[in-house]
Amino acid sequence: MTILFEVTTPVFLLIGAGALLVALGVFSDQHIQGIMNYSQGFAIPCLLFFAIFRMNLAIGLQPQYIISFYIGSVTCFLCGLLGCRFLFSRDWEDSIVVGFTALFGNTVLLGLSIIERAYGGLTLEATFALVSLHAPFCYFVGITAMEVVRADSPSVVLTMRKVGRAIFSNALMRGILLGFAFNILAIPLPHVAIDALEMISASALPAALFALGGVIVRYRPRGDVRLILFICIISLGLHPIVTWIFSVSIYQLDLDLVRSAVITSAMAPGVNAYIFSSLYGRSEQVVASSVLIATAFSIITASAWLFLLAG
Repeated sequence: MTILFEVTTPVFLLIGAGALLVALGVFSDQHIQGIMNYSQGFAIPCLLFFAIFRMNLAIGLQPQYIISFYIGSVTCFLCGLLGCRFLFSRDWEDSIVVGFTALFGNTVLLGLSIIERAYGGLTLEATFALVSLHAPFCYFVGITAMEVVRADSPSVVLTMRKVGRAIFSNALMRGILLGFAFNILAIPLPHVAIDALEMISASALPAALFALGGVIVRYRPRGDVRLILFICIISLGLHPIVTWIFSVSIYQLDLDLVRSAVITSAMAPGVNAYIFSSLYGRSEQVVASSVLIATAFSIITASAWLFLLAG
């Protein structure tokens, strides 16, 4: 168990350092925003590009592995959506935001960081495949559902254009798409570019984790406590359980792939969930509180899953 906390504790200490220094006034919101812009807008897209450029696509894009993770994602979205609507009596727009929050886990900042420290190798390589599909899949589900409910677009074509703009205007998606293009077309990179990408990639996750701490310190736990705990249970509990059932009991995947799918599915909701709620102006306090509280709880739940998957 000590080894497990040695894996997870540095990740959360880095988040805590960002939160503490912002709370003490050492770093301002502008400083944190600059670090976040660097990490999310440049360093992480470079990291994803470089990882996918070097990825063995036959390993990372195995259908049963992808299905195991995303069947859990869809289950969480539907449970969050229907639970919010019928258990908590919220309207459909609030319910979609709650479903999206349960759907969009922090696969990059938390997932990649923990898996890199715990396993590396094939497990990490496979995780990059999940991450490459995560943002487009989640945004497609969330934006499509919201636009259908709002019905403010005169046609399906315009709705799909909105979805496409939201997905492909993202810097992470551009890095992912370029990575796949260079990989599939076998475009070589000069050694100096590889060396530069390695340096940038090494800075990406630490910078992003520190900035994440600075971002979430702005949040204050507010809103419906029962609904916040409902989201935490779905994202931290239901998703990894469903993924474990499919990856182990149904598909009997290799241990490396099981670890990748289950640990990644056990991550707390990411800041993108708050961005989505802000985009539509719905349930922002609940989502912000869910990101904060679930991130704190994930110290325990991530360590538990690392323990259960040790063998």
